[in-house]
Amino acid sequence: MNNWFQIGIIVKPQGIRGELRVLPTTDDPSRFDLLKEIMVKLPRGQEAMYKLTSARQHKGLVLLRLEGIDDRNTAETLVRGTIHIPPEEALPLDTDEYYVRDLVGIRVEAEDGEVLGAIKDVFATGANDVYIIEDANGESFMIPAIKDVVRNVSMADGIMVVRLMDGMRELKA
Repeated sequence: MNNWFQIGIIVKPQGIRGELRVLPTTDDPSRFDLLKEIMVKLPRGQEAMYKLTSARQHKGLVLLRLEGIDDRNTAETLVRGTIHIPPEEALPLDTDEYYVRDLVGIRVEAEDGEVLGAIKDVFATGANDVYIIEDANGESFMIPAIKDVVRNVSMADGIMVVRLMDGMRELKA
């Protein structure tokens, strides 16, 4: 279950009948409407499968009802748990789109072949994602995930080729 996708974090109960407030960690919160079953991983390490009985969006959150979670006290036990789905339930990607989890750790090279480091993290900024690149010395810098910078990505080879613009290495993370 290591390759399952996290799509949300349970932040608190909603009301007294066991409904859960979930902060979506997916680009498309409407995807909750398509699910029949989810796995909840609790901070203490436990995992449990639940049938999803309803999902609705509310003020930037998703309100979920899970089979067997019928009161606020039971719902409280799931707070801070993360919601996961198997890879086959993941939404299909468009060309030149990648899952963040697949990008983290791939090698980043300049167009001239110089190894710049590896992607350490990815941040969504609204306009575009930003990749945090960590070099061999443990120093980090940022590059924007835009076509002018990211020239090629080979997931099979685990390599991203980038065109560094002036001053980009100085954008410390």
